Amino acid sequence: MFENYLLDIIYLVASVTFVAGLKLLGNPDSARKGNLIAAMGMTIAIAGTLLFYKNPESSNGSIAPVIYICIFSAIALGSIIGWISAKKVKMTSMPEMVSLFNGMGGACAALISLLEYPHHIQGGHTLILITIMIGLVIGSVSFAGSMIAFAKLNGSLGSSYRLPSYNLINNIFLAGLIGLAGYTAFIPQESSIMVYTIFALSLVYGIMFVLPIGGADMPVVISLLNSFTGLAAASGGFLYHNQVMLTGGILVGSAGTILTLVMCKAMNRPLHQVIFGAFGAGNAVEKSSSGGTMKDISVSDTAVLMNYSKKVIIVPGYGLAVAQAQHVVHELETLLEERGVEVKYAIHPVAGRMPGHMNVLLAESNVPYEKLAEMEEVNPEFATTDVVLVVGANDVVNPAAKNDPSSPIYGMPILDVENAHHIIINKRSMNAGYAGIDNELFYNPKSSMLFGDAKSVLTKLVSELKSM
Repeated sequence: MFENYLLDIIYLVASVTFVAGLKLLGNPDSARKGNLIAAMGMTIAIAGTLLFYKNPESSNGSIAPVIYICIFSAIALGSIIGWISAKKVKMTSMPEMVSLFNGMGGACAALISLLEYPHHIQGGHTLILITIMIGLVIGSVSFAGSMIAFAKLNGSLGSSYRLPSYNLINNIFLAGLIGLAGYTAFIPQESSIMVYTIFALSLVYGIMFVLPIGGADMPVVISLLNSFTGLAAASGGFLYHNQVMLTGGILVGSAGTILTLVMCKAMNRPLHQVIFGAFGAGNAVEKSSSGGTMKDISVSDTAVLMNYSKKVIIVPGYGLAVAQAQHVVHELETLLEERGVEVKYAIHPVAGRMPGHMNVLLAESNVPYEKLAEMEEVNPEFATTDVVLVVGANDVVNPAAKNDPSSPIYGMPILDVENAHHIIINKRSMNAGYAGIDNELFYNPKSSMLFGDAKSVLTKLVSELKSM
């Protein structure tokens, strides 16, 4: 009995560390500490379970040694894989790693439901069976959807695949899946065929759910799938009466949901439009109707322009991450500041391939966080900016979001870089961005194109500035 109380106290302490860690994650200066505190809480919860959990099916509460062998083997294997993956992953591959790890959480929740359903068929409470079905469906959808997101992000799958009337097909499929899961929960089945059928159908729906969604919406999808995994984990905590699982799942689910809604607001698009809309789905690139012409600029001319500026704003995008140019751009920032130039970074909420991608990328090169300006804060400053350097960003600076009602991104808040005195756009080519549309900014009379790999171009730019 004492062990049960002690375990409850341990779970309470672990839950408090989760909340405290999440609070600290809200500030970049304390984020590392928050992550360590939450990890410590999880370690305490695991250790407490291994030491004090008693098997209710055993007369003395003992647990077979083979169970401990399996648990420690799984912990060791997972720790090694996670450590190596985290150490070796490139910043450009971070979004797909997040999707992959998130999918593993959903898979665990689904497997728990598959294992627990047979134990609750006889005399099982309907609420428990509903909880099992929720974990099974949501966990499976999260796993399959995350794997599709992973494949899209690493380039194995194209931006989107759409069947005719796919909205109707998906809705009917989802309604049938929910109906089947509800039937199985209220009328328990002796055979496991029905449960595994629901598992398979949930996997299929997870694929169908993410497959049609365009690449430009992938940061929102990753956040939404993360909230799904949290809900699935919370259902496992409810099933096992495990407070720490319940708390962790609720925190992950609620944080993911809030982040999803914040990002949708930043894109000025309701969530249902992200899921069922066509943003980023076009196969053909829409051409600009501006009728303007594009002009190039050399690295040396760019260096001269920036050297004699008073204020420069850098807009990072996915191209910066692809080129792994975050350290060079920080060197450029430092060099300009030494010459009396005010430098800031303009961060759009959905820049990159996952929430906060640009913030993490620049933090890796020790860019001071106070130099990272959010969209609402920095937009009024563009009018007083001498030079804006856009590095690999596209859709988040496209004026079509304000000027062209027929554009797929119309209504999405963007960085108002067109208000600056001079606009330098670094791209490897004239290819469209992730949304698959042409960028009117390229043809703005104040814009100049600086073609080339971001790292190579910025390195040359730094060299030119040093020689002045």
